[in-house]
Amino acid sequence: MVQIMRTKIVSLLLIIILSMTAVIGCGKKNQSTDEDSAQVAVEETTEDSNGETVIDGDKTTDDYTIKVGYGGSLCEAPIHIAYEKGYFKEQGINVELIKLNPGTGFDAITTGKVDVNFALLASLVDPLSNGLPAKITTGVHTGCDKVLVKADSSIKTAKDFVGKKVGVASYTASPYVFLRRVLADNGVGVTVENSEVEFVVYGAADLPLALENGAVDAIAMNDPSAYIAANEYGFTTLFNSATDKPYDEQYCCSIYMRNEFIEAHPELAEKYTIAIQKASAWVQENQEETAKIQVENEWVAGDAVGNAEVLKTFNYIPSAKGAYEAFEIVANQMQEIGMVNEDVDIDKLVTNSFKLFEGLPEEFK
Repeated sequence: MVQIMRTKIVSLLLIIILSMTAVIGCGKKNQSTDEDSAQVAVEETTEDSNGETVIDGDKTTDDYTIKVGYGGSLCEAPIHIAYEKGYFKEQGINVELIKLNPGTGFDAITTGKVDVNFALLASLVDPLSNGLPAKITTGVHTGCDKVLVKADSSIKTAKDFVGKKVGVASYTASPYVFLRRVLADNGVGVTVENSEVEFVVYGAADLPLALENGAVDAIAMNDPSAYIAANEYGFTTLFNSATDKPYDEQYCCSIYMRNEFIEAHPELAEKYTIAIQKASAWVQENQEETAKIQVENEWVAGDAVGNAEVLKTFNYIPSAKGAYEAFEIVANQMQEIGMVNEDVDIDKLVTNSFKLFEGLPEEFK
């Protein structure tokens, strides 16, 4: 009887040991399977803009969808290309593109309607000095602003603007800032105390007709509208920020983001900046293809051939440092001509207006 009992105990112990071994074995198998799955997730592939396979190793764990504002202008090409050619996807970020009405970008950022937006650098100086809750992360390109006169105009130089009337879209628009800077650089009074030129606001679409009808002596506009107006009415381009020194080396358009988004999603903010920078570099090398993509996908108006000619006058050399330096130059000059309050500390304004990410590609920092 004792022998039988001993045999049963031994048998029971063997069953327990075998069961534990099986459990341990299953645990190891499951762990191996999980590791294999993780490896597959890291090496999940996509196709880049050239149809080549790339490893999507930069995919972020933050699945927040970035709300991207855009207005439909030609120079927003990097946003359009980042979407169409997969640069957002390459960075592993989700985006929702939201079309904004003209002049509503700052409100959209302030209210949280969008997280990021695209704007002319000069137009950001005054809002940022007055508390716009946002930061610039990179410059995108130079160019954009033009001043047009009629072909038979008596205005040939900056000095000829004295006593003349100029049409602008608004008193904060980049072309208006550009012209005031040009005039000030050439000794023409544009301050409140000494204003030798009269500026008049018209709807952007009405500016060409105002010049054609003689209501104003010159107009300040952005491309591609300026390019189209010059061709349609035979206007002469007197000043061009894309080609006139020293303005041709100063960044015009930039990416800016609301502070709350940067604080809550710093990784996404950096990856979005990188995607735009890479798309900008692609635009620089492929202006004609860019213009075709923009028109075919209804991102912008106009025709691809004409738009490509305008894009060729811009210099898409994305740079965070370049935007920082240009912002400082513009802010100082705007203060000198009375467009920024004299109490504003420009050095602090510049520092507080930027978020410079460490992870940007070296060529774009």
